[in-house]
Amino acid sequence: MNGSNQDGFAIEIQNLKKVFRLGLRLKKVDAVSGISFTVPQGAVFGFLGPNGAGKTTTIKMLTGLIHPTSGNARLLGEAIGTSSVRMKLGYLPEHPYFYDYLTGLETLMFYGGLFGIEAKKLKSRANALLDRVGLSDAKNRRVRKYSKGMTQRMGIAQALINDPELIILDEPLSGLDPIGRKDVREILVDLKRAGKTIFFSSHILADIEMICDEVAIINKGKLIESGSISDLLNRSDNLVEILIRTDGDAPVLDHVAKADRLGDLWRYRLKNDHIEPSLESLLKHKVEILSLTPQRASLEDLFMSEVKADDAGAQP
Repeated sequence: MNGSNQDGFAIEIQNLKKVFRLGLRLKKVDAVSGISFTVPQGAVFGFLGPNGAGKTTTIKMLTGLIHPTSGNARLLGEAIGTSSVRMKLGYLPEHPYFYDYLTGLETLMFYGGLFGIEAKKLKSRANALLDRVGLSDAKNRRVRKYSKGMTQRMGIAQALINDPELIILDEPLSGLDPIGRKDVREILVDLKRAGKTIFFSSHILADIEMICDEVAIINKGKLIESGSISDLLNRSDNLVEILIRTDGDAPVLDHVAKADRLGDLWRYRLKNDHIEPSLESLLKHKVEILSLTPQRASLEDLFMSEVKADDAGAQP
């Protein structure tokens, strides 16, 4: 098999499950509970979930670092964990670690050597990647002296050293300042233009909404939603923003998704079907209604709604 998937999927996950046994009594904990979804080739795919949802466990199974309890997954049309897949895979762990006595350039040369890249070609590629992630001025500095953000940038360069077809990144935006996040977003967009597939987890939902084509949301080991961002948001309840001015306390409205105070102004966000009773209530309180503006649901709105609904459904 040449690594090209005839179905057009870079990642195929079917009923993937991971059970850990913890403590003296070896209590069973379902870290990942039979999830299934696909990632199209050439897509930027966001993998979302609260802390402890099972994101990193799933990523470790995909990269072959841990074995699934049951189910299966395929990367680029091949079984996970095979040497041929690993040669075409770039991976950034959640907490990257490097030999701290090596310089930035030496680090990339070391990792590139593991892929058998010819030395002259490797050095040229390493220097180009260090420049791309903003570390060219620190390439001869030992990585022990790198800040957290610089270490994260080094991790991204390391994940790209073998020019992979599929790039799996666990929290690539962690530890970066706004400029660093913008730089990484641009790198991911450039990789997509080059035909690469990027699968990454992140808690920074605004960044995911900005650059991803599709997402999957996982909670407590279960997949609760997946699909293209545009389709998911179009299915979501769109909101309306009402801006009022009042000299006293803001009226309490039922069914308000969010209320913020802005000096002597108050901003409410609520669902479309709650507009009429909310306006009636505001008029009774004789406040000044300044504006009423439709708001498209954001990925953060969708994420919070789906996770809260799943948590509520799981309660006895």
